[in-house]
Amino acid sequence: MVTKNSDQERREEKWRPQTRLVRGGTRRSSFGETSEALFLASGYVYDSPETAEARFKGEAEGYIYSRYGNPTVAMFERRLALLEGADDCRGTASGMAAVFAALMALVRAGDYVVSSRALFGSCQFIVAEILPRFGVETTFVDGPDLDQWRAALRPGTKAVFLESPSNPTLEIIDLKAVCDLAHTVGARVVVDNVFATPVLQHPFDFGADIVVYSATKHIDGQGRCLGGAVLGSKEFINEELTPFYRHTGPSLSPFNAWVLLKGLETLDLRVAAHCSNAHIIADFLEGRNGITRVLYPGLPSHPQHALASAQMKDAGTLVTFELEGGKDRAFQFLKSLKLIEISNNLGDTKSLVTHPATTTHQRLTPEERAGMGISDGMVRISVGLEDVEDIKEDLAQALACG
Repeated sequence: MVTKNSDQERREEKWRPQTRLVRGGTRRSSFGETSEALFLASGYVYDSPETAEARFKGEAEGYIYSRYGNPTVAMFERRLALLEGADDCRGTASGMAAVFAALMALVRAGDYVVSSRALFGSCQFIVAEILPRFGVETTFVDGPDLDQWRAALRPGTKAVFLESPSNPTLEIIDLKAVCDLAHTVGARVVVDNVFATPVLQHPFDFGADIVVYSATKHIDGQGRCLGGAVLGSKEFINEELTPFYRHTGPSLSPFNAWVLLKGLETLDLRVAAHCSNAHIIADFLEGRNGITRVLYPGLPSHPQHALASAQMKDAGTLVTFELEGGKDRAFQFLKSLKLIEISNNLGDTKSLVTHPATTTHQRLTPEERAGMGISDGMVRISVGLEDVEDIKEDLAQALACG
C-alpha cells in the first residue's frame, strides 16, 4: 500500500514520459537517499494493536505484509502506472503471474473468454488448458480478422485476451476495433503489451481495460531478474485483482522491483536503440537467398504495416524470419552464429535468437503451430544493442554456412 502524497502525485502527473521514467514514484525515507531505497522486509510493526486492526480493515494507511505491499514494490508500481497512463498497478513475480492473475480476477465458472490465437506458448496454455479446468469456456480467433472477433463475441462474454505484436509471428491486432467490439457485448479487454513495451504502444488509448507485462523483458532489459505487472482502473485493481493477489501470493520481490526501477530509468533510450537496430536487421534479411519471408512490422511487406505505423510509436525490437529447409536448416543456422546467442528470452541488451517450434511453442501440435503461422524453419531474433554492423556480419556468416 502506498502512503498517499497528493502534492507529489500532482507534480508527477505533469511530468513528460522520460522524466516519469527517471523520477516517477520515488518516495524517499528519512535518510534522503538519492537512489530509491531497497526495503528487504517481509513484515512491518505497529505502534499499537489498534493500528494493526485499522490497517487490516483498510481504515489506516501503512504496510501490513510484503505479500500485500512493500515500499520498493510500490515505487515500481507507481512509476509504471504513470508511464502507462493507468490508474493503478500491481507488480507480480513474473509476466505469467501477471497474465494468470489478471484473467483469474475476471472470470468464474461458466464464463466465456475470447482470445487471439497467436500467443506466447504459456499464455496459450492458460487460455486453452487451465481456464477450462475451472469451467471457463474459451474460443480462439485469428487476431487480425475482425470478422472472426464479431462471430466469436457474444452477449455476456466476460473477457478478451490478446497480444499485439504477437509472439513470435509479430501479428498486429487493431486494438481500437477489438476493444469496441468487446465492449459492445460487455467484455473487458486484457492486452499483453510486452512486445510493444510501454514506450511504443499505450493500449489504454485504444480502449483496453487491463494491460499486462512481463517486466523480465525490456523493462529489466539486461537479463537480471523476473517480474511482471498488471495495470488497470483503481476499481479493478482494488476490488477484483487485489483479493486474488493477496491470497494466492504472486508477489513481486522487493529486490526485483528495485532492479526494475533502475531498468525503467533507461527504458526509452534502450528501446529506441533496439528499434533502430531492428529496422536495419529486417531490411538486411529481407530478400536474401535462403530466406522465404521476413516478419517485422516496420517493413512495408508486413501484412499489418499500416496498422502498426498508426498504432505504435515504432515497430519493435524483434524480427522473425523463415529459412528454407525447415528445422535442420534452422538448427544449422543457429549453431553457426558466433555473436548472437541462443536463448528464449527477449528485450535484452544482447542479441538473442530462438527457434519457436522447439522452444516456446514446442508443446503445441504441428497443426496448432501451423494455425498460428509457426513453421519449422522460423527463427526469432531479439535484436540487441551491439554495433549493428557486428550483428549483420554474424547473420551473414551464419546464413552462408551450409
